[in-house]
Amino acid sequence: MTPTLVLAAHGSRDPRFGDTARRVRNAVAAQLPGVTVRLSFLDLNVPLVGDVVAESDAPVVVPLLLAAGYHSKTDLPAILAERNPDARQTEVLGTYPMTSALRQRLAEAGMSEQDGVILCAVGSSDAHADRHVHRRAIELSTHLHRPVETVFATKLGPGDRALHSAVRRLHAGGARRVVLSPYFLSAGLLTERVERALDTIVSDALVAGPLGAHPDVVDAVCTLYHRAARDIDRDREAAFRG
Repeated sequence: MTPTLVLAAHGSRDPRFGDTARRVRNAVAAQLPGVTVRLSFLDLNVPLVGDVVAESDAPVVVPLLLAAGYHSKTDLPAILAERNPDARQTEVLGTYPMTSALRQRLAEAGMSEQDGVILCAVGSSDAHADRHVHRRAIELSTHLHRPVETVFATKLGPGDRALHSAVRRLHAGGARRVVLSPYFLSAGLLTERVERALDTIVSDALVAGPLGAHPDVVDAVCTLYHRAARDIDRDREAAFRG
């Protein structure tokens, strides 16, 4: 039996997030003919993850999260344990390389060779999740052959100090202009908060689009699903033989 794929998105009061998540769901479904693909949310939107997994028989749950923090390590596992212990949770979406997607969004925004880049992510209470974002910035810097600073939308500090510092370092390194690269699935209130703050610091900044339903996002979901489905098949075969 082919497992159902349940996409577990964070959720947001901003309707753009739900629209983006649905586009991702539709793109994944097109890549996985014969697989039932359902979208769910951890909070703020419906249907909720718990309700969807409760209606599915041993589904594969792929968290549409870009770093492994509280939601993937604590919140989601608790929901699955309560509502469907047979559900299998994969690693988060962000374990898959997104450098090409970030580079394409920057190119679409009109980035030039003289520009410096700020990678913007949500920010987490989990230090490991934040370190993951810093690694993504290093990867992006390596591919772009230029410095990439990291800021967290929830940790800008008093007077947006973290953003001011990032801009100063880029200018000191020779950047003529700053380009904001959102490490977000969708535009929303947090990305707009950083954009507004950046506009008070520099007048000519560029802002790239979020990852959205980029092919790398879709490929990441499909890869995580296929890995989990293969593990389920091996487990079933081992149980049958045993």
